[in-house]
Amino acid sequence: MSERGGENREEDGPSADHNVGRGLLDTEMGPSSAMAHLYRGEIHRMKLWRERLDRTTNWAVILMAAVLTWAFSQATHPHYVILLGNAAVGLFLCIEARRYRAYDVWRSRVRYLQEHVWAPGLDPESPLRDEEWRAELARDYRHPTLKITFEEALAHRLRRVYLPLFAVLNGAWLLRVTAFSVDPWPASAAIGRIPGVVVIAIVISLFAAATVVAYRPRTWHTRGELLSEELRRDREESYESSGTPTSDSSSDDERRI
Repeated sequence: MSERGGENREEDGPSADHNVGRGLLDTEMGPSSAMAHLYRGEIHRMKLWRERLDRTTNWAVILMAAVLTWAFSQATHPHYVILLGNAAVGLFLCIEARRYRAYDVWRSRVRYLQEHVWAPGLDPESPLRDEEWRAELARDYRHPTLKITFEEALAHRLRRVYLPLFAVLNGAWLLRVTAFSVDPWPASAAIGRIPGVVVIAIVISLFAAATVVAYRPRTWHTRGELLSEELRRDREESYESSGTPTSDSSSDDERRI
């Protein structure tokens, strides 16, 4: 039965490499395995860059909380401090996007090892996604390069963290210049000699530009990113192919996957 299954899989896709992962999961495998140490090292690097991303996000949230607290503490405090907080959060966004590009280098290698070493090691009958994976991984080690553009990294961080932060800041600024100002709207949004209408137009334009960068249609080049739309589509296709119901009557274990 396994031979038939192997023949069917070879017809459906690339041929399976039964030598990939041999010995990796044996009970006698010792700590001297070079592949195991390589994989552990890549995991460690990915973890360090993941922590750097979280640290930048924490700075942005702390700054935002301080700005909002000060802006609403007294009616005499100028409203444009919130806009300065917007600019500071935007600076953190740029820093985090640069860090995300470096983080993606290590994450992509981890996913590549998982796809071409550990997955075939667990299921030797499964076909490889790329039969030239050894040469490609070797080239990446010889000449490491960034895998995604700065604009794509910005889109990822905007979707995950910073677009909601900008929405909170802009909403707080709108509340500050309407409900907590003695001047009528939109004159209350003025900054010095800059009319309030111009300030409002700039704020709306910048937020709209950030939304376009985050959600415009694109081909994602990052590897291993759990994009929610793709995740839902892949799960629905797998349920349909296996005949498993997709209704809410699924087990709790299925919903946690």
